[in-house]
Amino acid sequence: MNCPFCNYHETKVVDSRPTDEGQAIRRRRECLRCLKRFTTYEKMEKTPLIVIKKDGNRQLYDRNKILNGILKACEKRPVPLTKIEELVDEIEKDLYNSMEKEVTSEMIGQMVMNKLKEVDEVSYVRFASVYRQFKDINTFMEELKKLLNEK
Repeated sequence: MNCPFCNYHETKVVDSRPTDEGQAIRRRRECLRCLKRFTTYEKMEKTPLIVIKKDGNRQLYDRNKILNGILKACEKRPVPLTKIEELVDEIEKDLYNSMEKEVTSEMIGQMVMNKLKEVDEVSYVRFASVYRQFKDINTFMEELKKLLNEK
């Protein structure tokens, strides 16, 4: 493991502990040259998951795409980063537990909307407006009415 500060190739592990319900190991490391500390995570390698896009193209699953979409939807909202990461972890866990090797982007988008609806309704509407590509104010209002009727 190279040091992110000085790029030296030798580090020592100072502390290790399980995280993510035992799905990963968090390691605190110290560079043997500059003595700065940093954190690494060790996760079990998973079988690749393929996402089928709306246009039929297939691409490898990318956790960061979900994370970035949720971050944009939650911008300037009282949703802590730890909660956002927890949502992404839950979605990712559900995807891998489905035992499917290919999933549609629609399925992932729906999972994100379901999770966001429970956390922050404004973030949910923001995400839904981009995901469902609301064409006009009427489509937007229909979604808001559904949300209000569920309450």
